[in-house]
Amino acid sequence: MASSLLFVCLGNICRSPLAEGALRAEAARRGLALTVDSAGTGGWHAGEAPDRRAQATARRHGVDVSGLRARQVTPDDFRRFDHVIALDHDNLTNLRALAPADATAQLSLLLDWVPCREGQAVADPWFGDEAGFETTWADVTAAARAIADALSAP
Repeated sequence: MASSLLFVCLGNICRSPLAEGALRAEAARRGLALTVDSAGTGGWHAGEAPDRRAQATARRHGVDVSGLRARQVTPDDFRRFDHVIALDHDNLTNLRALAPADATAQLSLLLDWVPCREGQAVADPWFGDEAGFETTWADVTAAARAIADALSAP
């Protein structure tokens, strides 16, 4: 059975679209059928493409995220997705508060999927330089590999 995953950061223009792009690429490479999306707990960037630095970082690694558009998490997301995955602790706290009573999605931090990284947050690269986006890319690709491993295990 195919799994569905939603990655969530604050504005859905840096970390979560990079996580979406990384998992889409990893799933395609492995032939895994996954539903992957991303959203933000805040809606001020709704409809915008990922940050130009995020796009450039993904492109350097052979992944195109330019077609993604930011959106805000909705109550239905907690029923529509199997996993709602926060990129940091603040967003996980916000997701727990936003989850409706009939939510079925499992909530977690992205790096909880990566052995020896449990409980760690993906740093927000927004206020930094290109190096910060490369660090974020390294984190989300490690997580994409770990998620693909977990979801393809017998």
